[in-house]
Amino acid sequence: MEETLDIKKMHENPPYGVIAILFIGAFVAILNNTLLNIALPVIMNEFSIRPSDVQWLTTGFMLVNGILIPASAFFIQKFTNKKIFLTAMVLFSLGTFLAIVAPTFNLLIVARMIQASGSALMMPLLMNVMLTAFPIEKRGTALGMFGLVMFTAPAIGPTLSGWVVEHYSWRTLFVIVLPIALATIVIAIFKMKNITPNRDVKLDVLSLILSSIGFGGLLYGFSSAGEKGWNAVEVYGTIAVGTLALIIFVVKQLNMKEPMLDFKIYKHPMFALASIISIVLSIAMFSGMILTPLYVQSVRGISPFHAGLLMLPGAVVMGIMSPITGKLFDKYGPRALAYTGLSISAITTYYLSRLQLDTGYYYLMMIYTIRMFGLSMVTMPIMTNGMNSLPMKSNPHGTAMNNTLQQVSGAIGSALLLTIMTNRLEKSAAEMVASGAANSISKEEIGRIAMLDGVNHAFFISTLITVGALLLALFIKRVVPPKFAPLTEELKQSEK
Repeated sequence: MEETLDIKKMHENPPYGVIAILFIGAFVAILNNTLLNIALPVIMNEFSIRPSDVQWLTTGFMLVNGILIPASAFFIQKFTNKKIFLTAMVLFSLGTFLAIVAPTFNLLIVARMIQASGSALMMPLLMNVMLTAFPIEKRGTALGMFGLVMFTAPAIGPTLSGWVVEHYSWRTLFVIVLPIALATIVIAIFKMKNITPNRDVKLDVLSLILSSIGFGGLLYGFSSAGEKGWNAVEVYGTIAVGTLALIIFVVKQLNMKEPMLDFKIYKHPMFALASIISIVLSIAMFSGMILTPLYVQSVRGISPFHAGLLMLPGAVVMGIMSPITGKLFDKYGPRALAYTGLSISAITTYYLSRLQLDTGYYYLMMIYTIRMFGLSMVTMPIMTNGMNSLPMKSNPHGTAMNNTLQQVSGAIGSALLLTIMTNRLEKSAAEMVASGAANSISKEEIGRIAMLDGVNHAFFISTLITVGALLLALFIKRVVPPKFAPLTEELKQSEK
């Protein structure tokens, strides 16, 4: 009965102090994911390296995330949330310090990968603490606050980075982050309490290897496709090896008594549906975050800083709306929010597929911001409804699965839409040259027109993808929260 009372007390008085510490740690870790994107050209010039080399600062970071996030279910069940958080933040801080002093590019890559080894565990850990700390009928509000971190931090990165790089050294980006990370560690040592239940689970090394090869191969292959092309052995080879390893991994997990990542959670229909819709949303969201800056910089000739600034209101709106959407979810359920949000997203994405060579900066900012407003009404409610359908003991597996799918689908979606854009661009440019347009307009103007055509076509495909998510939303049903008794009984069972 003692555990039951503790859970009851925690639900009556959630540990907001612990959650605040986790929020700060997660915010700086996730902010760091996109912080270097605009600084890459400057770093490339400083170290005299090729674009294909400098991309490893983001690719390496993403690969470590792809390897560690699937294993986060094991770590969260095995170790206390305090140990995981402190280990993650120490690794993140060490990587940040190394990035500040790195004398060579190779050491900078190592620093980024050490950073990633810490940040990879932050989102799954924060989400599990939120799921445990709040009763199921209040999870919408709680995970709405979680969305504040998840959506705002990555979008602020390019704007902050653009301003810093214009005025200071790129190393200042890491100098800003390090004191916050170190202060968070000190506070956590004294204030962090253990919330999530633990079990004595064993790590299957073969599962970890298969997971690393599978998810890592897919992430690397699809992320490299835009630069190297789909015909490159390095691209289709890693995708093929990753797919094979992933198939073996899934089969192995389904036949294990204590899987590293439990795929049996997909027997819950609403979790399965939430995963499918989340994948589609991830592709749609990443398309906007990649195609919009491409249009602004390559077609309109606007500076990187102002390209990042254009996307900032959308990030702010998403951050503001996330807690509000959470409260609306608790009151009305996910279906109405999904219909409304996806309709707004589909309409605004269509408008983005009708851009012109001289489309106004503030018009584009408005459409992009409204689009992010629509996505903010869908993403967290869908994920929360899916998580509500799982038993408590499956929460670590559900969060690990959600975060892994977001990484993989984001990479696949980005590669797919960039390929669609590039193919259309090349076809459009070839048609203009064949028609004799080169006699009347410059090559630069042909390039701009072709790029515009490619961006518009990719946004149109993204519109169709969003409409697909809208159709899937017809099948959403609100998961009825169970009573408290089964929840605590289940917690006891999960600890046996």
